[in-house]
Amino acid sequence: RLEEFLKKEVDLELSTWPDFEERVIDISEVEQLMNSINAIPAPCAPVINPQGPNAATGTSLKVCWGLFSDDTVECYQLCCKPVSNERHSDEKAEHTLKVKETYCTITDLLPNTQYEFWVSALNASGISPPSERAVYVTAPSPPTIKSKKIRSCENGALVCWESRDINPVDFYTVEL
Repeated sequence: RLEEFLKKEVDLELSTWPDFEERVIDISEVEQLMNSINAIPAPCAPVINPQGPNAATGTSLKVCWGLFSDDTVECYQLCCKPVSNERHSDEKAEHTLKVKETYCTITDLLPNTQYEFWVSALNASGISPPSERAVYVTAPSPPTIKSKKIRSCENGALVCWESRDINPVDFYTVEL
């Protein structure tokens, strides 16, 4: 029967035209709602952590931060510059890195030096405001022992050293 049906020529023309009203439907509100649902908002400002214990060597610092919201973040922009007491600090000393994680180890730094860090979050919608700034300090250089000035006796020893740091060191630990 299917074969017979397919052989027949079928006339699909309508004998009368339907009487439809031509209406224009305004879907601008729906489009606006759909766009607002699909849009990802720019992230909130990250929160930079204070310097943690064992986060510094003489030439490196590990900087950590986090988010207080469930923002979608593609990467972070970490900025740093050495802390300067001069009023006209050199803005060119500022460095910026793009980072995927919520931490970064910065290397090739000067010993016993303060650095200021701040971070922003980025996604397809834009960049967040910067975090508060945090000051981190690299560890001091090890002192140089003056071997010619070492003196010892039965009950004691005198060991002299000299700091190689420009900034003052808080204290030294001598191990025997």
